[in-house]
This record gives sequence, C-alpha cells and structure tokens, in this order.
Amino acid sequence: MPSPALAALQQALHSLLGERVSASEAIRGHHGHDESCHADALPDLVVWPHSTDEVSAIARLCHAHRIPMIPYGAGSSVEGHTLAIHGGVCIDLSQMNHIVAVHEADLTATVQAGVTRMQLNQALRYSGLFFPIDPGADATLGGMASTRASGTNAVRYGTMRENVLALSAVLANGDIVHTGSRARKSSAGYDLTRLLVGAEGTLAIITEVTVRLYGMPEAMSSAVVCFDSVAGAVNTVIESIQSGIPVARAEMLDALTMQAVNRHSRTGYPEKPTLFLEFHGSTSSVAEQAEQVATLAAGNGGGDFAWATREEERSKLWQARHNAYFAGLQLKPGSRCVATDVCVPISRLTECIEATYADLAANAMQAPLFGHVGDGNFHLMLLVTPGNDADMVQAKAVNHRLIQRAQALDGTCTGEHGIGIGKQPYLAAEAGSGGIAMMQAIKLALDPHQLLNPGKIFSMD
Repeated sequence: MPSPALAALQQALHSLLGERVSASEAIRGHHGHDESCHADALPDLVVWPHSTDEVSAIARLCHAHRIPMIPYGAGSSVEGHTLAIHGGVCIDLSQMNHIVAVHEADLTATVQAGVTRMQLNQALRYSGLFFPIDPGADATLGGMASTRASGTNAVRYGTMRENVLALSAVLANGDIVHTGSRARKSSAGYDLTRLLVGAEGTLAIITEVTVRLYGMPEAMSSAVVCFDSVAGAVNTVIESIQSGIPVARAEMLDALTMQAVNRHSRTGYPEKPTLFLEFHGSTSSVAEQAEQVATLAAGNGGGDFAWATREEERSKLWQARHNAYFAGLQLKPGSRCVATDVCVPISRLTECIEATYADLAANAMQAPLFGHVGDGNFHLMLLVTPGNDADMVQAKAVNHRLIQRAQALDGTCTGEHGIGIGKQPYLAAEAGSGGIAMMQAIKLALDPHQLLNPGKIFSMD
C-alpha cells in the first residue's frame, strides 16, 4: 500500500497529467534499471511531462508532499544516476523532444531536454551544421548536460561543459530558472550554467538546453591503424597533440576489444592495439594532418592506414567503435559489466594503462580496455557473472586500484561517466573535505529537503 502522501501525490499528478502517470510494475522496473551493475531501484511512480511548466507543476506537488524526484533521459548511464534508491517519482523527459530553435547564423540550437544527439543532427542535416558531442549511446541532451558527457570528438570539440551556453531548469520547489544566454561569453554573476552541467540532477531538473553548433568541415576522413603495442598507439596520439595536429577523433581499442568488435560487428580488423582516427578541415589540411600522424605512427610501430572517406564508410567504422561496449559483453556470455573510466594527464596515460594491464594479469582477468586517448580518458570493462560474489569482489578491487592509480597520477576517478552512486567513495579524495562541504552547502541551499535525485554524487550525512 502506498503511503498517504504518495497516494495523494498520485491523485494530484493524475489530475495534472492524465494518462501520463504510471504505477505499473513493468514501467517502474524499466525506469529502475540502467546499464550499470548496481542493483535495480524502482521509483514509486513514473511521469512524462511535455513542457517546462509541467515539470514545474510536478516539482511543486512533489515538494509539497516531500516525495523525491529523479530526472530520467535515455537510461544509458553506468553509475546508477537514475536509480530511485529512495523511491519517489521518476520524471521521464523523453517526450520533451522538440527542437525549440536553430539559429544558424549564431551557430546555436535550443532544444528540450529529451531531444537526442542523433535527432538534433538529423534536423541539422541540410544546414551545413552539426553538433559534435558523441558519447556513443543516443543519449538525450538533457542527460548529457546533467552528466557532463563527452565522447569520441572531445579532443577537438570539447565536452558538454564547453558546449552548453544556456539552460532552463526547475528547482526542487518548482521555481523555473534560466541560466546563461546565446552570447558566446559573459561576465555576469555566478556561472549557474556550469553549476548545473554535471550536477546529475541533484540541484535542478534541466528542461531546455542551448548548445553550440559547428560548421560541417569541407573534408572528413577516418582511418584505422594497428600497432604492436598499446604504448605505441597511445604515444602516437600524445605526439600528435604535442605537435599541434588538430585530430578530431582519437580512439584506442586494445587487442581484446578488437577481438570482440570483430565478432560483434563482423569486421576483419587485425586483433592488435588499434587507433580509430578522424581528421576534419579543408581537403588539403586533412591530407596534411593524416600524413603527419602516419609518420608519427610509423615511428611507434604502427602499420598502414586503412582509410574511410565516404560518409557511409565512416559511419560503419565509428559504429563498430560505438558497439565496443556491447561487443565486450559477448566475450563472456551472460555476463554483466562493472564499467569504469578514469582520466589522467595525457603524458601519464601510457604509464596508467600499462600498470592497469599488470594488475589485470596478476589477477588473471581479461577486461576490454578502450577510450578517448586524445584527452587521457579510457574505459575498462570488468566482466562479472551475475550472482557470483567472488567475481564482483575481484572486479571492485581492480576498479579501486585503477581509480587510486589515476588519482595518484594527478588524474580523476571519472572522465565522463560521472559519480552517481558508484564512485562516491573516491570523490572526497579529489575534492577534499572542504570541497565536499561546499557541495553539500550548495545542495542544501537549493534543495533543503533533499528531494532532487537524493543519494547521488555524495552523502549528506
């Protein structure tokens, strides 16, 4: 039986939204599950708003009844961001999927939070513009802003932090705030946009996002090149960046990941450490960039470049890269993945990866390793058998040592996955007690009853 407060809230929400409220166990189960290995945690209700005003009305009702709210986008997170660990109302923003405005001359677009990156780029296809942030999954722009997502293009175009100009958001009490503007810079007051980007829905519910757009390059060319060692691949990227070569994408997949990709995508790449590269610019500059990187690769044990210049060829190549996560799961049928990521200064990347391989070998573990080596960020897939406690203990121990290793190298416990519930123990080591106290003070100032995505990022105890 629901509590009196929840029952009253459910009735009020039905009056507001009609059939866009559900207490169905199947619906709740779908929204209480993500791509992580964390235990499912179901919300009590799921709602589907269509506008910022409706989100505001929902928040006012939840605030009045002191019921938690969990913003939900595509459900593709891997650190438990959307799990309703304290119950409450899941606010599914996927039906807020309208592109509000595209200002081509200003290279900006304003979209509702439920618009996905692929949807936006499809709408831009005849404009000569594109939105470059590409985390792999067809995530929503609101979710990408909330988790400060990045992806394969980050080395050239940055992350969501650099590409969000303005937001509309709803506070815990239902108040609507608008942060930033379409201007390219501002010195006006606190940077509230950056405060909410990466806050994982703990400070406000993002309902609209204004993002930077970029002109479609005259030429785009992708290449695959394999190496005798991971160090050779990583060092090629480091030397390219240090030489000022504006590589657009630089992804490294290790030999085990390439084996998985070949099986999953039915490709025939050599099963060796491999770089997936992409170059953007004029026809002549792309050719020059590629020639320079090819020279560096050869000096690091790289083979010949296999090129993909036509759009369909490039799409197939990058789809194989994006499928690496699902391909990795098939190496151990029936497994789940403790997915983790770290980010270190690029000069320390080879050192971090080689120490990680030594740790995996010492524990007789196979784990696909791949990542955005152009910005020092890599992912490790620790495959575990569901229900096997020994597997989980071992995976968590390897993850623990990986994070400590990255932090000791002046890196971070997560480059793009976020904290959620999975990496809370490591945030204090980076932020320090003073930093955590500051975050807690901001949380209490904006959400004194701790109703917005409670239990995420850090504990309020």
